[in-house]
Amino acid sequence: MARFVSLLLLVPLLRSCAAASAGVGHTLGAGSSLSVEDHERPFLVSPDATFSCGFLPAGDVVDNAFYFSVWFTAATDRTAAWTANPGAPVNGRVSRVSFGDGGKLALADANGTTVWDSKNAGNKHFTVSLLDTGNLRVLDPSTGRAVWQSFDWPTDTLLPSQPLTKDTRLVAGYYSLYYDNDNVLRLLYDGPQIASIYWPDRDIGVFGSGRTNYNSSRIAVLDDTGVFLSSDNLRVEASDVGAAGVKRRLTIEQDGSVRMYSLDAAGGWAVTWAAVKQPCSVHGLCGKNAVCEYQPSLRCSCVPGYEMVDRRDWRKGCNPTFSLPAANCSASSEKRFTFVKVASTDFYGYDVGYNSSVTFEYCKSLCLSMCSCAAFAYKKDGTGQCYPKGVLFNGYTSPTAPGNIYLKVPSDLNAEAPPPSMALDCTLNGSDAAIDPPTYVDTYGALRSGPNLSYLFWFAAVLGFLELLFAATAWWFMSGQESMPSSLEAGYRLVMGTQFRRFTYRELKKVTGDFNEVLGRGGSGVVYRGVLDKTTVVAVKELTNVLQGEEEFWAEMTVFGRINHINLVRIWGFCSEGKHKLLVYEYVENGSLDRHLFGEDNSKALTWRERFKIALGAAKGLAYLHHECLEWVIHCDVKPENILLTRDLDPKIADFGLSKLSGRKAVVDGVQLSQMRGTTGYMAPEWVLGLPIDAKVDVYSYGIVLLEILMGSRITEQRTVDGKERLQMSQIVQALEQVVASGDVVSLVDSRLNGQFNPRQAMEMLKISLSCIMEERSSRPAMDDIFKALIACDDEDEHPAYLL
Repeated sequence: MARFVSLLLLVPLLRSCAAASAGVGHTLGAGSSLSVEDHERPFLVSPDATFSCGFLPAGDVVDNAFYFSVWFTAATDRTAAWTANPGAPVNGRVSRVSFGDGGKLALADANGTTVWDSKNAGNKHFTVSLLDTGNLRVLDPSTGRAVWQSFDWPTDTLLPSQPLTKDTRLVAGYYSLYYDNDNVLRLLYDGPQIASIYWPDRDIGVFGSGRTNYNSSRIAVLDDTGVFLSSDNLRVEASDVGAAGVKRRLTIEQDGSVRMYSLDAAGGWAVTWAAVKQPCSVHGLCGKNAVCEYQPSLRCSCVPGYEMVDRRDWRKGCNPTFSLPAANCSASSEKRFTFVKVASTDFYGYDVGYNSSVTFEYCKSLCLSMCSCAAFAYKKDGTGQCYPKGVLFNGYTSPTAPGNIYLKVPSDLNAEAPPPSMALDCTLNGSDAAIDPPTYVDTYGALRSGPNLSYLFWFAAVLGFLELLFAATAWWFMSGQESMPSSLEAGYRLVMGTQFRRFTYRELKKVTGDFNEVLGRGGSGVVYRGVLDKTTVVAVKELTNVLQGEEEFWAEMTVFGRINHINLVRIWGFCSEGKHKLLVYEYVENGSLDRHLFGEDNSKALTWRERFKIALGAAKGLAYLHHECLEWVIHCDVKPENILLTRDLDPKIADFGLSKLSGRKAVVDGVQLSQMRGTTGYMAPEWVLGLPIDAKVDVYSYGIVLLEILMGSRITEQRTVDGKERLQMSQIVQALEQVVASGDVVSLVDSRLNGQFNPRQAMEMLKISLSCIMEERSSRPAMDDIFKALIACDDEDEHPAYLL
C-alpha cells in the first residue's frame, strides 16, 4: 500500500516541477494562431525540443486532412503523443488553431466551425505552453495553476509522468485501456453490437494474473526508466529498463494491444513490452462468424458457409450465405440441419449452456433442439464438455485449442473448411495496425473476380508436388544414412525457429547408454544422465502419466522450450513417440537443494549467504513463471528436490510446466487439475479442499521451502518437545508467530550455522514464510511481491563475517 501512496504523491510533485519550468518553455499569449497551410511550422516547441505541437497530416489514405497534435520531434514519422480531434481531421485549407483572448485553445475547420476547444474560461492574460514532458497546457500566470492540460485528456498514448486515472482512458478504435469499477486496469473491446473484456485473461482471473482489486486508488504511471506501475499491483518493465535518456511512450493500438516503445537514435521505435502476447486473444479483431489465426502473422477467415460483410474491414465479420428456417428447433430439425467441423477452433464466450460428462451425440442433439444454437464446442478432455454457442464471436484457431467447433448449417449447404491458402493476411505488427483489405478472395474460397482459377489450381499442384518431393528426399536422408553426423540425424529438427529440438527415442536411448545412469526419481518420472555429441552432459527425464497426444505434446513443449530464465532449468528438447514422452534438460552440477540442506555433514552445510541467495533466486524464478512468462505457468510441486544448484550454488527450478502435461482445465478463477499433484508437506490446503487451483499453491509451497532453508530441516519432521508426536501445521504456525512476536529468531535458525547469520534477513524470511502459508489463499502475497521483499533486505554489497 505504501508503494501506491508514493505513486499518488508522485503525480502532484511532477506537476509542480513542470509548473516551475514553465517560464523556460516556448510560451504563447492570447491572440496567437496557426493556419493549416503553415503546417510545416510548429505552433509550439518544448524547451528541450523533444516535442512539437501543430498540424499533422491525417495519413496517406486521406489527402488534404490534418489533426492538431503534439508529436515527438525526433521521430521520423512524427508520432503523435496527443491529438485534439482524433477521428475528425480538418480540411487542409483555411483551417486554423487559435489561442483567443478568452484564454481558450480552439480548432476551426475550413468553414469556420469550431470542431474542438479546450473548454476552459479565462482572460487575455492566460498563456499556452508545451513542456518538456509533452504536456500542452493553458496557464493562469496569476495563480501559477494550469486551467487546462493535455495530460488530463489522453488519446491513445501515455507519456512518462502522465497519470492514467479512473477518469481517463486510452482509446484506439473499438479498444480502450481503462480502470473498471472493481479497481482493475483492463482492456475492453466495445464494438457496435458486442462488448467484452479480454485483458487480464478472464479464465485466469484477477488474482491469478497477479493483480488485486482491493486498492481503490485507480492510478497508473509510466516513468522515465521504463517501468509502468498500476495501483492494481500490475508492474511491467521495458526490455531496456533503466536505459538513460530514452524517450518512451505507452500506446494502445488498432489491433487491441498496448505496447511500450523506445525511440532509437535513428528516429525509429522499438517495442519494449506488449500487454497481449497472443494476438488472437484480442476480442473483435476478425468480427462475428470469423476466426483468427496467427502463423506467425495474424490471419482472418470466415467460417464455412459465411462470407465477408465488408471487403475492406474484417472487423465487420461475416454473414451466412444461407437463410435459417423460422423454426430451426423443431422435431424434424435433425433432417434439415447438419454440422460442419472446424478443427482446433473455439469461440470465446456467448455460451447458451454448459454440460459436462456427456457424449458427442448428446451435445449435437442438444444444439439441434435449441433455437438459439448456432454451433457447439465439444471438448473431450476426459470429461466430455459441451458448450452450445448462441453467437460466434472472438473465434480463434490454434494447435493448442482444447476442442473443435461444429457449425449448424442447412443440410443442403455444401460448406467445407476454407483452404489455408485462401485465408487473408492482416498486418497487425507494432504501430502498423490497420487490417489490409481483401483484394479478390470471397466467402471461403470462391472467387468472384481476380486471377484465373485454373492458374491457382496449377500453381497449387506444382507446389504440392515440390513439397512431396522435398519430404521424400528429407525422409530418405534422415532415415537411411547411418554415417550422417548426429546433428543431422532424425529428430534434430528445429522447432519454431529456436535451438529447441525434437529427439527420437532411439537417439535418447543411445546418449543415455540405454538409460543406464539414474540421477533421480520423482512423481513425474525418472531422470537419467546423458551425453550429447560426446561433450555436452544433459539430464533426460522419462515422463509418466502424460495425457496429451503427439500434436498437443509438441505444442506444449514449444511453449516451454521458449522459456529462458537464469533461475529456471533450461529445456533443450523433447521426444514424443507413442507411449514414450521424454524431456531433455540442461545438466545442473550440484544436484538438488535437499541434498545440501538436509545432509548430516556439518562441514558441507550451506552458509547463510548461500541460503539467502538460493531463497532469492527461487523466488525470482517463480515470479517469472507467474508474472512474466510467455504463458502463465503454475509449478504445482515446489520443493527442495525441484530446486537444483549450479557449481556456484545458484538455484534453478526444475519440472515447471509438468502439471499442464498431466491435464488441466480452466475454471472461473483458477485452474482445476484432473488429478492431485504435489508432495505431502508442501501442498496448499486448496488441494485437499478441492478448490480451483491458481498460482497461490506455489506461494504456499515456497513458504514451506523458505522455512526449511531457514531451519535446515524438514517441516514434516518437526516434533513435540518430548519427540513422541509430529507437530501439525497449525501448531507450527502458532509457534512461529510467537517467535515473530518475541523478535528472537536465533533459536529457529539452523544450529549448524553456529550463529553466523543475518538476524534481519532471518526475521524477514520468517515473516514472508508465515504470510505464504496462510490457509486463506487471498491472504498470501504474489511471488513478485515476495521477491521484492527479499531483494529489499539483501546485503550483497556488504560482506560481514556472517556472510562468509
